[in-house]
Amino acid sequence: MSREHSHDSTEHSEAHRQHAHHAHHHHHIDPEAGDARVAGAIAVNMFLTLAQIIGGVVSGSLALIADAIHNFSDAISLVIAFGARKISRRPRDGDMTFGYARAEIVAAMINYTSLVVISFYLLAEGVSRLFNPPEVAGWTVVVIAGIALLVDLVTAALTYTMSKDSLNIRAAFLHNLADAATSVAVIFGGVVILLWDWRLIDPLLTIGISLYIFGHALIEIRPVIRLLMLGAPDGMRAEEVAEAMGEMAGVENVHHVHLWQIDEHRSSLEAHVVVTEEIEPGPVLVALKTLLRERFAVAHSTLEVERPGAGCADGAHSAHSHSAH
Repeated sequence: MSREHSHDSTEHSEAHRQHAHHAHHHHHIDPEAGDARVAGAIAVNMFLTLAQIIGGVVSGSLALIADAIHNFSDAISLVIAFGARKISRRPRDGDMTFGYARAEIVAAMINYTSLVVISFYLLAEGVSRLFNPPEVAGWTVVVIAGIALLVDLVTAALTYTMSKDSLNIRAAFLHNLADAATSVAVIFGGVVILLWDWRLIDPLLTIGISLYIFGHALIEIRPVIRLLMLGAPDGMRAEEVAEAMGEMAGVENVHHVHLWQIDEHRSSLEAHVVVTEEIEPGPVLVALKTLLRERFAVAHSTLEVERPGAGCADGAHSAHSHSAH
């Protein structure tokens, strides 16, 4: 039995990663500049939180303090995103052989989970207020909500472009977007109550916002879960890749195929390849790796060569197997 293990070089993988990154994302921002934007968004939210707490204590407004806590949750989501960005750029080591890029996926999962919790909290609050409509809050709350909305818009402006390129920043951005929507609801509801005294508008808007946040969180959390579960890249199936590999000249069978995403920008594949007895495996491996890179954007592949009738060459125990016709 002849076996040959082949790995793409780190430099080649990194070069392709950068190529794929620029090919699919047109809003790339320098990491340091991105860090500065996130840090700025954290500072703005922390400043607003402090101002609201001071204002709430001085004026005796519980609503103001409650809104300060809400804004603080936004700041925390940005702190988590910022920390994950820093960790993700650490070089790989003996413990983390794929590197630390998945730290951003973990951060996104934390922030999306907290969004789901917030949506349930808002839903419960809205339903309870349906049976006990709030008192007229006064223009103070409307003005404060307006200031909060302004901060939310500044934060959104700082993180919007980056959210297109990172699941991690997108989770923090949606956290902020949910807060902005809540501020709009408070302003609109407050004005309606002050002008027409229709107090049911507040709980109805709260319920609507909670369902909006929940729906978005469910949609956005799916690719995060897929990454954490070592799923194949979206829109790509292992069977399809195995079939394309099996059609290569000199390949009799491809089995034991595992295809997954290392992080948002890198995909990986391992497979057993049965090469025809009389053919030299080297050129076949080069051709297969070129196919994987150029057609499927898989920069990191590990291929194990087998000869017909040797080892698990029949692929009987494989979930994904394809024989050449």
